[in-house]
Amino acid sequence: MTVLDDLLARIKGLPEEARAELEKEVMTATSSMIWVPNPGPQTEAFKSLADIVLYGGAGGGGKSDLGLGLAFSSHQRSLVMRRKYSDLSGLTDRAIQINGTRKGFNGSPPPKLITVDGRLIEFGAAQYVGDEESWQGRPHDLLYIDEAAHFAKQQILFLLGWVRSTTPGQRTRVVLGSNPPLAEEGLWMFEMFAPWLDPQHSNPAKPGELRWFVTGKDGRDIEVDGPGEHLIDGETVSALSRTFIPAKLADNPYLANTNYKATQDALPPHLREAVRDGNFGAVRKDHELQLIPTAWIEAAMARWTPEPPEGVPMCSIGTDVAQGGEDNTVLAPRYDSWFAELIEAPGTETPFGKDVAGLVIKNRRDDALVIVDMGGGYGGSTYEHLKANNIPVAMYKGAEKTKARTKNGALKFFNKRAETYYRFYEALDPSQLGGSSIALPNHPKLKSDLCAIRLEDGDITTIKLEPKKDMVKRLGRSTDYGDAVVVAYSGGAKIASHYHEWKNRGTPRVVMGHTATRRR
Repeated sequence: MTVLDDLLARIKGLPEEARAELEKEVMTATSSMIWVPNPGPQTEAFKSLADIVLYGGAGGGGKSDLGLGLAFSSHQRSLVMRRKYSDLSGLTDRAIQINGTRKGFNGSPPPKLITVDGRLIEFGAAQYVGDEESWQGRPHDLLYIDEAAHFAKQQILFLLGWVRSTTPGQRTRVVLGSNPPLAEEGLWMFEMFAPWLDPQHSNPAKPGELRWFVTGKDGRDIEVDGPGEHLIDGETVSALSRTFIPAKLADNPYLANTNYKATQDALPPHLREAVRDGNFGAVRKDHELQLIPTAWIEAAMARWTPEPPEGVPMCSIGTDVAQGGEDNTVLAPRYDSWFAELIEAPGTETPFGKDVAGLVIKNRRDDALVIVDMGGGYGGSTYEHLKANNIPVAMYKGAEKTKARTKNGALKFFNKRAETYYRFYEALDPSQLGGSSIALPNHPKLKSDLCAIRLEDGDITTIKLEPKKDMVKRLGRSTDYGDAVVVAYSGGAKIASHYHEWKNRGTPRVVMGHTATRRR
């Protein structure tokens, strides 16, 4: 135990009157250190052995100072990131302040600082998905990402890949400083740190507790029982540890007694919960152009049951195709208004159309219509294999034009994708007669995808969605899970006009050109 460790242990739990004298000892013991962590969560994060630390939650908890403090005291080559270069000035100003001089600082993009004791701190940004690739091949032993929830998951994972060091004994680590996500770009955080952030997690973790994870061949996280090497999908891979350490304004003595708390108290309710309280379960405010309100999606998930309504057969199965690559093939089986659990398969396991068709046939029931999303030039081979096997199948082409209009006839649609998503929006609307009966599985990626769909400003007489290429650039991914569900809803039996017909046991009826019979 170091002198500092001993002093911190003695401070904890001491009566107020005894602390003043001990604080003098602390000042003496740390006088030669360029930066010292605050007692409490900041020190816990500073000393954490986790390979990846999520730190913060509430505003003012000392996130930025932790990242810079580690760079100045514990690492040789550090990369400090923000989403936009315009947001870096506060970090560079604070770094110069800690350094005690501007000597060694170069403000030309990307800024960098050679500290008084020879450490390298680089400052970077990645405003758009793909910008992070400019850091490829540039190793750093510390990666600190400030306001990590502003980054897309794809960017985070790419940057993690270059955290390394060839210096003997030099530790490598990643610190993600962040408030709770306020937009769908940051919802990956709930997946990456599910044991700490997901209240429904089967094996929740305590703050600061280490958990170990490996990445499967399909890119998905797999929690393992400890450090070292693990055999996953026939390959030996090494585990990395993660933890989450929450911090609040009260943990930062430099801000706790300022008017910063009053500033946080004045925030709108949803921001107050997220930024002031660090509540990762805070209600996220919908973007002004978000098509489907989050509350409608959550209500549909709350209506979901493990089994479909009695006597209602599968009527369609939406198919979003991934042939190879990092994406997943996603199937969305629909039983009128009830959607079954989504079926996922890594693209590496469905490299050809026949593989996707086989997955569909394996999971299809009740002579359901298969609807294949043809977007991106994929799906054609799957369609042909299903057709060759006499499976009722339809093509879904979101880019196609449509003459359809909204229910009241006032608005037209830019294309089939806009029409399909808007019809699903209408089906989820709780204000319709009888309310909505749509029931969706509580799948985090599905919720994230449906929340990500936005309208595009323009002609007020036309429903037009944000172009998919722009959405992918914003999110760093495609909305495969949401697309599969909405594609499934675009064909097959319609709730209002056909629900009662399904109740006639054994009575065949035609659904989109094929015969379907209620299961017995």
